[in-house]
Amino acid sequence: MSKQPLDIILLVLDTQRADRLSCYGYEKETSPNLDRLATESTLFRNAVAAAQWTIPSHASMFTGVYPDIHQMVQSYSVLPSTLPTLAERLREGGYYTAAFCNNPLVGVINNGLRRGFYSFLNYSGLLTDRPNQAGIPANLIDRYRSWFKRVLAGTFGKVQDAFARSDALLSLSFNPLMVPLWQTALSFKGNTAKSLEDAAKLLIDRQQTEGQPIFTFINLMEAHMPYHPPRRFVERFAPHVLKDKDAQGYLRQFNSDVYGWLAPLADPLNARHKETLDGMYDAEVAAQDEQVGRFVEQLRDRGVLDNALLVICADHGEHLGEKRLLGHTNAIYNELARVPLIVRDASNAFPRSTIREEVVSTRQLFHSILTSAGCATEAEMPLTLALTGETQPVFAMAIPPQNVLNLLMQRQPELVRERQCDRASLAVWSQEYKLLAKGGEGDFLDSCELYNIVSDPTETLDLRDIMPEQTEMLQDYLEDFYQQKSPVAVCDRPDNFDDPQVYQRLKDLGYLE
Repeated sequence: MSKQPLDIILLVLDTQRADRLSCYGYEKETSPNLDRLATESTLFRNAVAAAQWTIPSHASMFTGVYPDIHQMVQSYSVLPSTLPTLAERLREGGYYTAAFCNNPLVGVINNGLRRGFYSFLNYSGLLTDRPNQAGIPANLIDRYRSWFKRVLAGTFGKVQDAFARSDALLSLSFNPLMVPLWQTALSFKGNTAKSLEDAAKLLIDRQQTEGQPIFTFINLMEAHMPYHPPRRFVERFAPHVLKDKDAQGYLRQFNSDVYGWLAPLADPLNARHKETLDGMYDAEVAAQDEQVGRFVEQLRDRGVLDNALLVICADHGEHLGEKRLLGHTNAIYNELARVPLIVRDASNAFPRSTIREEVVSTRQLFHSILTSAGCATEAEMPLTLALTGETQPVFAMAIPPQNVLNLLMQRQPELVRERQCDRASLAVWSQEYKLLAKGGEGDFLDSCELYNIVSDPTETLDLRDIMPEQTEMLQDYLEDFYQQKSPVAVCDRPDNFDDPQVYQRLKDLGYLE
């Protein structure tokens, strides 16, 4: 009798820093539910995202390759058709594939990341999906509703694509008068509670799955800017915000200043503002942890976890003023690169109550999940994170989104050049050392920083001149990595890029003069 395939749940906590979770050593109790889950899972202490922002990082998790191969490094990038996605592979392997996504860059923009999903439910964007409109409609009325919504969603999708890919429209959307409008109209951070509720319903009721194992991808956005956590969490983690009018004013300004989320800081963030951002971020993390805990307990109570691989990770972290940076535009310091990775495995290929210290890449989730599902090739199986042994260098890339860079250069060109935010970054981890390099085409070794990530996780002491031999060895790794890059295909812009009909629709909607 063949063994029943595992259900697979990939839960991405968008923008979640590892060092802000209690199970990763944070002194504040932000994550009691993840902490409990970690005690029955394998926790990877030093997991590294393949890129510093949503699109390239998800593309690496979905394809198993670094950004230099999949080339999904811009907001207008489209995943090459020659690269099969995780969902496509699992669907071919007999899985029912479903997504519950709160990030518009993954679920709304037409960039290929939705490929392979039988059902893809969006909780952000101008038009959100609902579960009864996914899958196979049951009757004539449902079919009509589904058809009508597809037509309407296609129109709204083109509008949203245009905003993501146009410098002019991006600049327009950053206008302080526009920010509250699009944050509300787009349901920018989605609906965490609803998406988890819908995912749990599918995994428990298994409607329309016809006995298939289920692959569920979930993206949650609570830790992402802007910060509006429930009051009871503000009381716990940022109580001064409830009393201090200056802190309230700063928070209002910060939440509406989208440009400020992207630009480097000219001066260090003052201590009071840093306290406000830290506290509000922690409050969002704790609020999300509570909802994730409710989701996990629901699956546990209904027996779903008894035959499931549950992977919880992040696509990237977040700068909150460290190193005079905010957000996640262009850097590979640990605040951005180091992410949580917790794997609970009913088959015990990932042992319970285990902590792994070696550096691993989130791109290997592709190989790990396919191996657990019995869908990996012989070449892919050795890359599963379930295997331990000799470690290999791990890489990450940060290529600044061009539309964001254009905006930064229009407003603060000297600061951008001074902080090298106009240059791509590469990093390599080997054993306890990390080398970070910035540069342009062919000159990535001109500006390097070396850190010991074990003794100096906040990267305050640059060891480049102190340890020249270690620096040279990691430089060799970076040079080999850079020279061996060979994209599988050139990413085309989507069919509707610069479509005059799209701009006419935008004029009709009042977005353009």
